[in-house]
Amino acid sequence: MTGNQKQTNQTLWERRLANVPRGVTTAYPVFAEKAKNAEIWDIEGKRFIDFGGGIGVQNTGHCHPKVVAAIHKQVDQVLHTAFQIMPYEPYIVLAEKLNAKAPIDGGAKTILFSSGAEALENAVKIARAATGRPGIISFLGGFHGRTMMALALTGKVVPYKKGFGPFASDVYHIPFPMEYHGVTEDDSIKALNNLFKADIDPSRVAAIAIEPVQGEGGFYIASPSFLKKLRAICDVHGILLIADEVQSGFARTGKLFAIEHSGIKPDLITTAKSLAAGMPLSAVIGKTSIMDAVEPGGLGGTYAGNPVACAAGIAVMDLIEEEGILEKSVKLGKLLVSELNEIKKTYPHIGEIRGLGAMVAFELVENGDANKPSADLAKKLTAKALEHGLVLLSCGVYGNVIRILVPITAEESIVKEGLSIITKSLKEI
Repeated sequence: MTGNQKQTNQTLWERRLANVPRGVTTAYPVFAEKAKNAEIWDIEGKRFIDFGGGIGVQNTGHCHPKVVAAIHKQVDQVLHTAFQIMPYEPYIVLAEKLNAKAPIDGGAKTILFSSGAEALENAVKIARAATGRPGIISFLGGFHGRTMMALALTGKVVPYKKGFGPFASDVYHIPFPMEYHGVTEDDSIKALNNLFKADIDPSRVAAIAIEPVQGEGGFYIASPSFLKKLRAICDVHGILLIADEVQSGFARTGKLFAIEHSGIKPDLITTAKSLAAGMPLSAVIGKTSIMDAVEPGGLGGTYAGNPVACAAGIAVMDLIEEEGILEKSVKLGKLLVSELNEIKKTYPHIGEIRGLGAMVAFELVENGDANKPSADLAKKLTAKALEHGLVLLSCGVYGNVIRILVPITAEESIVKEGLSIITKSLKEI
């Protein structure tokens, strides 16, 4: 097809099916052409309100002017040298900013990578090098990425792990507290203690990895009391605690990192997604003594900490402070929860509504029964919402959770318009 012929969603979708494997799913046959803050326009000119945020990447909005300006400036200077060959200042500046803000005791250091999965892979490497132990514990329903070690940590088989094994050894899973579905904090702690009795001695465990708020798993929130119990267990046994903040970080929950709500301090933090507002960038931040445990040359990556991505990350860090993004996140979260509770009064298929800051989700269940999660209703709602111009994402162990990741910078009128589309779509389905 020549460049002079007008593209449509249908023609591009046919080309996508012919040229891109089915293994990478595409939620909707709609192709983006431009985006600004919380709005996207497709190649046919239709406008969409974005409640997905590129799966939690656009906390500061699509194409924020300060981020775009920083990218343009860096593009004219250096695109790539490989930090391991010839370093550059943006990497150091961003590391300094992250080290200063991260809730880490005793001084911190940061290493940069390109994706969330890459950050998790390297957090495991660092933890094993620092402790001399092999074992890693994560949680059912947790999502840590699509590379092989990250998949081993991920606590959901379909669609992420099916057909890809065998996975890395010495990885164990315990239940994540989901009281709405009958899993209490005590159940999780009991399972951990049973794991120590039946499968691996705690002296062989390098780290426990947890999302303070599960992302793909359904936006279940680890309470401060549960995280404090985990921290205490880790301290007793010399186990490192990894906070996976890939989706919950960078102001989404009203704090820079969701773990800050608990008052505890992890040993390692992994982050990505909204760190650089859409540029591929991730980080592992950790205690200096732990981060320096790896021998020189043991960590790195050709594109890791690319200077253009670093420039975007610096801009994000700056505008979070300059524009009061943390405060906006808290305000947005209150608005979302309040409006959803009003919608729930009319539609009993909405079950539990939960949120931490602007990281908000609601369950869809049959007749208000938590024991009857409805993935079918979630699919119908997201499809109908798209028809009306709203990008909406489902998630969860049962596929029945609707998560809202609208940019924190979105205008209130846009947010309310998106919520009205949810109401309209529920009525129609």
